[in-house]
Amino acid sequence: MSPFLVGLVQVVLLLALLAAVHRPFGDYLAHVYSTERHWRVERAVYRLVGVDGSARQRWPGYAAGVLGFSLASVLLLYLLQRLQPLLPLDLGRGAVEPAMAFNTASSFATNTNWQSYVPEQVLGHGVQLAGLTVQNFLSAAVGMAVAIALVRGFTADGDDRIGNFWVDITRGVTRVLLPVAAVAAVLLVALGAAMSFAAGIEVVGLDGRTHTVATAPIASQEAIKVLGTNGGGVLNANSAHPLSNPSGASNLLQLFLILVIPVSLTRAFGTLVGDRAQGRVLLSVMAGICGAMLAVAWFAESHPNGPAALAAGAAVEGKETRFGVPLSALYAVITTGTSTGAVNTAHDSLTGLGGGAALLNMLLGEIAPGGVGAGLYGILVLAVVAVFLAGLMVGRTPEYLGKKLGRREITAAALSLLVMPTAVLLGTGLALLVPSTAAARDEGGPHGLTEVLYAFASAANNNGSAFAGLTATGDFLQTGLGLVMLFGRFLPMLAVLALAGALARQRPAPRTAGTLPTGGPLFAGLLGGTAVLVAALTFLPALALGPIAEALA
Repeated sequence: MSPFLVGLVQVVLLLALLAAVHRPFGDYLAHVYSTERHWRVERAVYRLVGVDGSARQRWPGYAAGVLGFSLASVLLLYLLQRLQPLLPLDLGRGAVEPAMAFNTASSFATNTNWQSYVPEQVLGHGVQLAGLTVQNFLSAAVGMAVAIALVRGFTADGDDRIGNFWVDITRGVTRVLLPVAAVAAVLLVALGAAMSFAAGIEVVGLDGRTHTVATAPIASQEAIKVLGTNGGGVLNANSAHPLSNPSGASNLLQLFLILVIPVSLTRAFGTLVGDRAQGRVLLSVMAGICGAMLAVAWFAESHPNGPAALAAGAAVEGKETRFGVPLSALYAVITTGTSTGAVNTAHDSLTGLGGGAALLNMLLGEIAPGGVGAGLYGILVLAVVAVFLAGLMVGRTPEYLGKKLGRREITAAALSLLVMPTAVLLGTGLALLVPSTAAARDEGGPHGLTEVLYAFASAANNNGSAFAGLTATGDFLQTGLGLVMLFGRFLPMLAVLALAGALARQRPAPRTAGTLPTGGPLFAGLLGGTAVLVAALTFLPALALGPIAEALA
């Protein structure tokens, strides 16, 4: 079977699996966040931390919970890295140096999982398990909680309450992430992923010498890495490593786990607002953008323009031979479209057009379908802007799902959208003034510029993947990218929660003949066009100097 047919079969199987679970899992997610019944273990958690599980919060209280919890996560993870020699299972590895520890703490607490270190050389199993794996669960649960809070803003009946952050994050972990990740870890072990507390195993290579192959409790961390759209690998090769991603079957399972929550949340949204057509519109826009990006990446990687790639017949450099070009392009598109950042190929070796597709996927705001929770609230913010634009065109006060969109609501939506491009463009511009980073641009031309732009796009969108040609271990990039991760995660969240609060204060307005229908293909086209237009107007000059120039060279 040709590589293209293998890729096509995997796409068909992936779509079939997602279609099979979309309805039951989406309805289950809606039930998780709407039921008033608490599990016994959840009530124990509430008593332990002094939380009233029946209380409901206004948006400032909810936001304070998000920020306070996340700040504590950053500080604790930073301390774990700095105190690594005192922890069990440290494997004799020393304390992580301060700038790298800050970068990593910011990265994993913001669901970014950018890694400026070599995991098997820098971190022991103790920090990996007690620090990074825990944050993989918690940061994903925070994103889901904020998305559900925004949905409650649309369904509230003027009571100014958007839920309880502590209840939402607890349920996200206990009822969704932990059980699914446990099953996924067992499946990964069955498919050949490693699960060991040893530092490594000794093997005799083809050269006759003894080599040490690093290992870890990989399967358990791999499961939540992809399920929570985290992306940070236990090993430096990430999902290109045979101990993490042994075969085409495990590759398919990983892609399914990456997509299952973001895709199913659209069904949960439709169920919670009482109109499932609204969820189908969001899903159709996500699928349309993702499909277009996949088509571009497949074409670009199969029809390269470099002399070496032309001689090989495809852009095979940096591709894992177990997966080939189509599955590598598929993985790259899905992980950059979901703020996952996991890789089974070297993104730096993608063609100019293929790398540009991965970059644009992030610059769209990673809404196709976006990260766990972040994808849903991101596309809902765009839906608010799209409805506002439609209202301007017809001269009516815009409404979405029965809630009027006035100055307060549009201001919050606009602020949420403006944070990411501001962080990306300012960060890239400042980095290019630093001699070490400017050297990458000068030596690599358009590709060097793309490397820097990709790094800040990845950080601001909480993706975590990288063009490996850029050395990001200097203090400037360690600190700068860490700050961009924090701003890119929490400033939009604050704006989203402010929007949720403004919506929750309103009583639903009845539909009239002049109400814009938002449950059909017309609005889907408007929403998709708004997403593309926002990114095109913002980033086209930078893209023209980087990946577009490289593709045309």
